[in-house]
Amino acid sequence: MSKVEDFLTQEEEQEIVGAILEAEKNTSGEIRVHIEAHTELDHYERTRELFHYLKMDNTKDENGVLIYIAVHDKKFAIHGDKGIDKVVPENFWNATKDTIQRYFKEGEFKQGIIEGVLKTGKELEDHFPWKHNDENELSNEISKG
Repeated sequence: MSKVEDFLTQEEEQEIVGAILEAEKNTSGEIRVHIEAHTELDHYERTRELFHYLKMDNTKDENGVLIYIAVHDKKFAIHGDKGIDKVVPENFWNATKDTIQRYFKEGEFKQGIIEGVLKTGKELEDHFPWKHNDENELSNEISKG
């Protein structure tokens, strides 16, 4: 795979965007996916850096979640905003990470991301249910670096 653009087809990206829309139907949480080739930073630190760069820390309820994938590094990380951290147990993201990892090990990258996104939405539902006046505060498109 020579480029990040080769990681997913346009159709696969649209399926992931559809999963984000589906996952956000029942939660006020905001979910994004970012894909890049490589980082010199620790992957979790890079995720935190991108979280701020993508303005995901500007949501009303501080409940944004970023799923970060470094294609050539074969690594991914999940970062939730401080509003989430305040109300969930320390190992909250482990089940979501395990789900993504299970698919990635089989080379099913699109499905791993979709399942991770849907699991994230489900996990957020209990703590951040969708309310009648909720707005979609962040783009659902996949960002790339």
